[in-house]
Amino acid sequence: MNSATVRNLLVRGMLAGLAAGVLALVVAYFLGEPFVDKAIGFEEAHAHGHSHSHDEVEVVSRSLQSTAGLATGVLVYGVAFGGIAALAFCFALGRVGRFSPRATALLLSGCALLAVYVVPFLKYPANPPAVGEEDTIGKRTTLYFLMMLLSILLAIAATMLGKRLAPALGTWYATMTAVAAFVVVIGPAFAFLPAVNEVPSHFPATVLWRFRLSALAIQAVLWGGFGLLFGELAERLLNPRPATAASVQAVPAAH
Repeated sequence: MNSATVRNLLVRGMLAGLAAGVLALVVAYFLGEPFVDKAIGFEEAHAHGHSHSHDEVEVVSRSLQSTAGLATGVLVYGVAFGGIAALAFCFALGRVGRFSPRATALLLSGCALLAVYVVPFLKYPANPPAVGEEDTIGKRTTLYFLMMLLSILLAIAATMLGKRLAPALGTWYATMTAVAAFVVVIGPAFAFLPAVNEVPSHFPATVLWRFRLSALAIQAVLWGGFGLLFGELAERLLNPRPATAASVQAVPAAH
């Protein structure tokens, strides 16, 4: 794959990431933000020793956070991850199997969703405001990114294992073996990494559960939307449709 093709795919990946970010933004605003507001209301209602907290100056208003701030964060993230995913697509195309560009993009997006978000989410799920101690935020962040790094590295190793076993076992059994190996190896990480449970006993379970579901839905829409959009753009770039007879204008005969 030459540099011009890589550059074109990179641009398309960033555009697809931006478009997927718009879809994720809609989901975040209508599904996630209501539960963030409820969690903030719970935190304010149960704050102790801060009776004068309403006199504090609010640096960034909640309305700005839930609109312009949310849009900026989601869209910038979409463009950034779209570019990175496009580069990963350039490396993976033709190396993970005889898949079309569209299928490769969907496969890559699905695997990335699982490795980058779902697996770490199962160990350290997203929490709304009012959940978590300020003193442990550094520890919790470190544990989450450690889990993410382990998941990504093991997913890459499992992919390489499946590719190596494919000639001997066939694609299906090689894939199942690689998936089983990933689950077996990631298991000790779930068992031995310290758990984090700082949810207040009186925090509404429904708010917590629905916030986590909305967080998962945002990521699913983001990665799924990117896979579909980028796959279509990559397919048209790498496998352009031949011109039909009806679209080819007749060339005047030379006299």
